[in-house]
Amino acid sequence: MTIPRGAFYAFLGPNGAGKSTTISLMTGTYSPDGGTLKLLGRDALSQPLEVKSQLGVVPEELSLFERLTGRQYLVFSGRMHGLSGDEAAGRAEELLSLTELSTKGDNLVAEYSKGMRRRLAIAAALIHAPELVFLDEPFEGIDVLAAGVIRELLSELSRRGVTLLLTTHVLEIAERLATHAGVIRAGKLVDEGPVKELTERNGCRNLEQVFEKLIGVPVARDASLSFYGKR
Repeated sequence: MTIPRGAFYAFLGPNGAGKSTTISLMTGTYSPDGGTLKLLGRDALSQPLEVKSQLGVVPEELSLFERLTGRQYLVFSGRMHGLSGDEAAGRAEELLSLTELSTKGDNLVAEYSKGMRRRLAIAAALIHAPELVFLDEPFEGIDVLAAGVIRELLSELSRRGVTLLLTTHVLEIAERLATHAGVIRAGKLVDEGPVKELTERNGCRNLEQVFEKLIGVPVARDASLSFYGKR
């Protein structure tokens, strides 16, 4: 698996294919059984702290400190990454504005909606200005407003040269945002590359067709149920 610096990489695959496991390996949550892993030019296995200091991670299952306010949580996250109090506070204000949470900054995280929590988690992952950001299903279960805010923020990060790895089941979003993509099936990367090359190589018009071809989408079965009569 090769992700060029500055790429917006859409990591695609069905449920259970290994997307979250791969991210867990890259971010150090899991230890690999073998092989090599290099992130940002460093060996992630022998230099884990140096690598992790440059990573931002937004997991699919969020675990936030609910008894802190949104502003306090961001400042805490910045301090944990070694920022001074003033620097963390300044960046927190900027990120609250970018994620459209400024008016909710003094509310407890426990009061946040799912979309607001997702935006706050992304803000916390960015507060130390990481070079590489992992986003595991950031659009899962959120409303149109939150999705739009996140989409614009990710586009801006991509324009600024931040390397992004995104997993999503919303192929329309991947098509719109990604510069590169990879498709995983049953723990194996079956194809990857720049989106244009990937679609052309597979004789497809878009990522959705590439996904269906490489994954082998099954033909729908007859959905009738024997115990339901006609009404």
